[in-house]
Amino acid sequence: QPISPCQYTRHYHNFKMVRLGSALIAIFAVGSASAFAPASQHAVRSTHVLQMTTTEAKDPVKVGVIGCGRIGIVHLGAINKAPGVVPIIVSNPTVSKAEDAAKKFGVAKFTSDAMDVITDPDVDAVWICSPSQFHADQIKACAANGKHVFCEKPIATDLAETVEAINACNEAGVKLMIGLQRRFDPNFLRVRRAIEEKEVGDTIIIKTCSRDPSPPPYEYVKGGGGIFNDMAVHDLDMTRFLAGDDPIEILAVGSCHIDKSIEDLPGSEAFDTASCIVRYPNGVSAMVDVCRQSSYGYDQRAEVLGTSGMIATDNVYPNTAKIYKNNYTGNADMPFDFFLSRYFEAYVTETEAFCESLVNDSAVPCTGIDGLVALVMSLAADKSAAEGRWVKFSEIIEQVYCANPTECSLIANDAMFPEGFKPTGDIKSLNEIVLPDVDQKKEAGFADKFKKIFG
Repeated sequence: QPISPCQYTRHYHNFKMVRLGSALIAIFAVGSASAFAPASQHAVRSTHVLQMTTTEAKDPVKVGVIGCGRIGIVHLGAINKAPGVVPIIVSNPTVSKAEDAAKKFGVAKFTSDAMDVITDPDVDAVWICSPSQFHADQIKACAANGKHVFCEKPIATDLAETVEAINACNEAGVKLMIGLQRRFDPNFLRVRRAIEEKEVGDTIIIKTCSRDPSPPPYEYVKGGGGIFNDMAVHDLDMTRFLAGDDPIEILAVGSCHIDKSIEDLPGSEAFDTASCIVRYPNGVSAMVDVCRQSSYGYDQRAEVLGTSGMIATDNVYPNTAKIYKNNYTGNADMPFDFFLSRYFEAYVTETEAFCESLVNDSAVPCTGIDGLVALVMSLAADKSAAEGRWVKFSEIIEQVYCANPTECSLIANDAMFPEGFKPTGDIKSLNEIVLPDVDQKKEAGFADKFKKIFG
């Protein structure tokens, strides 16, 4: 698992103005090691299905859900069936939706105010399924109230605010899991297993594609952050998940072919089609293509070429029926044409995984760092497309400065900082300011290592 950047503990009294960019470079460094964890922990954590291991009776983990839209209802249904976890309160700004959800799933309390969920003294963990612009503040509020957090991606669209939210959870000692549901899809998981077990040898090339059935409305695209942030980010994260390593640099291009009305929008919001090449260590490369329209249904595939074979996924269909005629042979129906239909099982499985983490106090499979790196990758892709060149991920990371771990900002003018705050590129010197998240803190020997470094 890539190291968590500049995480804060109450013991760290002397956190001076630190360039977070230097710390975060360690996320993408090859072979760097944390002062608190062996190098093997830099690998991406494997995703797994629910396996409750409790053998003695425990009080159930009580949870609340913020947001009773489509995603919130999917998560609430899964929570309601998971062992050892019980939903006790739900919220939605349109309170009738919260009331309907509460009645459907037998939840005792409902409200229109998300803070009622966050501050409820009986709630142990909160699922944040609200619109993206509320995520960071709600994560911070959960941390301040000692609640574990599951949050749909993104943590925030702003890099500095993303770091603040992650560090708020690390400071409070609460778990933070980010919803990257494709990591829980059985098709992509099978590809990942083939890579881990060397079924196709050593990885050479990774390919993914995402093509939506039809383009979203103009109002959705406007202000959405562009095609790399609201669409390609899933594929960029999937390349990292399959590579099992952190990326180095990216080259991206975009164009408009489907909906010409968006061409007047700024930056990558004007693109409905885009392609990326991502370089990984050991010469591995990944290729991503995304398009907002596919005439033949929801196209979601992955392929990995290895030194001794290849593994590839197909699209998912509502059924396996095929038609055989003199002018057509093939599937009787089109692939699923809606993301909730295509990834319903994955959404349920990721919810179960966080429930398992809560019940068994085990590490979460998708951390705040995973969400942060996915954002960095999408921002780098956006920059590459705008400037027509390869972009190193360190270029994005270096824009972030923190006065302390929960007060960060984006700084464009390096001249305002003294020489000592400029990045040196020396990864070995960064480990002293990289601290563990709540699950890493539980590792044996952490306390001794902490004292050795900070006294």
